[in-house]
Amino acid sequence: MSETITAEDFLSAVSFNTEGLVPAIAQDAKTGLVLMMAWMNRETLKATLETGEVTYWSRSRGEVWRKGATSGHTQKLVEAWVDCDGDTLLMKVEQTGPACHTGAVSCFYRKRGP
Repeated sequence: MSETITAEDFLSAVSFNTEGLVPAIAQDAKTGLVLMMAWMNRETLKATLETGEVTYWSRSRGEVWRKGATSGHTQKLVEAWVDCDGDTLLMKVEQTGPACHTGAVSCFYRKRGP
């Protein structure tokens, strides 16, 4: 089951935490590979929905961060999803270049061994 809602209703459905942030998972729209997790605030989520250029909030730098602005490794929004509680976002994206700042395709490149 899925429900398509307007951008305004989408924004209203999001429950930002006490810092005004919500976790956003970026997933490759074609392969389903989970690329990364970053934070969004209302401003960056609204910008993402309006422009299609995925934009996050950098907690370490305390500023807006449009993915790929300096690296060229951009994310184009294909679909935006909000979970049932409104406290987590899923951004299905078209990724250009690696998603991880380390140069890895995905930030999830390490797993627990036996």
